[in-house]
Order: sequence, then C-alpha cells, then structure tokens
Amino acid sequence: MGEIVGAGLISHAPTIMLDKTIRYELNEGREISLVPGLIRLKEEVFSRLRPDTVVIIDSHWFTTVEHVISAHERRSGYMTSSELPRGMVAIPYDYPGDPELAVLAASLGQELGTPTHASFDDYLPVYYATVNLVHYLRSDERIVSVSVVQTGESDDFLTMGEAIGEAVSRIDRRVVVLASGGMSHTFWPLKQITKHEASDPVHIFTPEAREADELRLEWMKQGNHRRIVESMEDYFQHSPEGNFGHFLMMLGSIGGADCVAKGEMFSDYENATGTGQVHVWFERPEGGWTV
Repeated sequence: MGEIVGAGLISHAPTIMLDKTIRYELNEGREISLVPGLIRLKEEVFSRLRPDTVVIIDSHWFTTVEHVISAHERRSGYMTSSELPRGMVAIPYDYPGDPELAVLAASLGQELGTPTHASFDDYLPVYYATVNLVHYLRSDERIVSVSVVQTGESDDFLTMGEAIGEAVSRIDRRVVVLASGGMSHTFWPLKQITKHEASDPVHIFTPEAREADELRLEWMKQGNHRRIVESMEDYFQHSPEGNFGHFLMMLGSIGGADCVAKGEMFSDYENATGTGQVHVWFERPEGGWTV
C-alpha cells in the first residue's frame, strides 16, 4: 500500500528561473526568498522523505472538458515559455513518468464522477509550472503532471484530489503532491509592471488581496483547511490562480476539508508583479492526514 508522505503549495514564479544578478536587480539588490526556499525543500525535505513519485498539479496547464493527467513513460525535451520567452528559454527537462499511477488516478476520477483522461501523447505540451519545480526539486523521482480544468468548480478539484489520494493508497509508492501555483493572481497593467517587480508584498495588486492571502496562510499554519474550503466564494473576489484548483486538488488528495496538517513556511509571502507567491509545506501528521 502506498502513501502520500508530504504535500506543498509551491510557487513556480518565473523569477526563480532568472539569473541571480537579474533577480537581485529586480528585487532592490536582494534575493527573493522563493529560491533559497526551494533549495531548502530539496535538501531538508525531499532528501529525507525520498519519494518515488512527485505529482505536480500544474496551474498553467488549462484544460476545458476534463482533468488530464500525464501518463508518459518518460518526458524529455526543451521548454521555452510562450508567455516569457526572453526569461525562460530552452530549459532542458528529462524525467520518467509514472503511467501506473496516472492511469489509476484517471480511472478513479471517472468512478468518482469527475471527467478525467490519462494522456500518453508524445506531443502533449509541458508547462513551466511543472518544469520550474522539476529543475529545483527533482533528484531521481518519477514526475506526473495534472491539469487544472478551467471549467472546474471547487468540488471538482477536491474530487480529483480524492482520486489521486486513493490511487496512491492502492499501489506501492511514496508520493509527494505539489500544488504548483500562486495565491491571489492579478497582474499590474503593463505600463505599471516595472514599478511593482520587487518581492515586498506591498506590491500585491490590492491591500484586500494581500489580506485575503495572509488570512489563508494563517489557516494553513493552523491546519484549519475547512475554513479555506468553506470560504472559497469570498476568495474568488481576489482571483486566486486557477480558481485555486491546484491547492484544492492537493488538499483533496490528503483528506480535503478534514485535513489537519499544519503548514510550514519555506519562503516569505512575496509579490510577483501583483500576485501572491509563497512556499508552504505540509508534513504528514503522525497517525494520518486527518488525525
């Protein structure tokens, strides 16, 4: 029997892939905390837990009529971001997939009533919300990516997460589930972006969005995930990335609203051109995710 040994809300902000000198220039001469946070996660968490597979819920991979899970034996190539080709160009990736886990999760998603498809297509694109985390965190783990279906609602995401968690429990795997994405997600207009590139959260698009993010971070630290689930309608006012589907799927895989795992910050809460970014890690509590 397998288990999810850890989970996280992890930022994939493009800034992390820029050269150090450029990061310092954009951030008033200082390092953004997201980069050392990722290095710490690999050294202090991944090296200790030694997962077999990392499931990355990719908030840049939008699908429309169903959840899609990558079911490839291996993925390799070079990724240039169509969004930011000047900053993320020809980034190499090469990693094994986990078809058994992907196919089982897709089958269970269908059984639980949420449309899901496992794709083996060699031409399926890879997005930087996956590649950036692989770049910093992977040693030799298998990688599975999961889309965020843009027509999905909160219960759809929680159900897909439940399917992932159930799939892991049925096979011999140690798995980490990562919600790759941000929190509130409104960018400054183009003419103003260069004035808001520093990481200080004073640059978050509105004070209200910052307040909403920080409140949810407090609930994460407390392990009070039910409050997050029950307040999603309020949070939508601040345009969380991907309708927060990446987080809700991660949460669904570890118990949903019943989960009591307390979040540990592995970065500051930071700005990225108006959006809220952070790394929060959830260690599996002794006895289980809901105990």
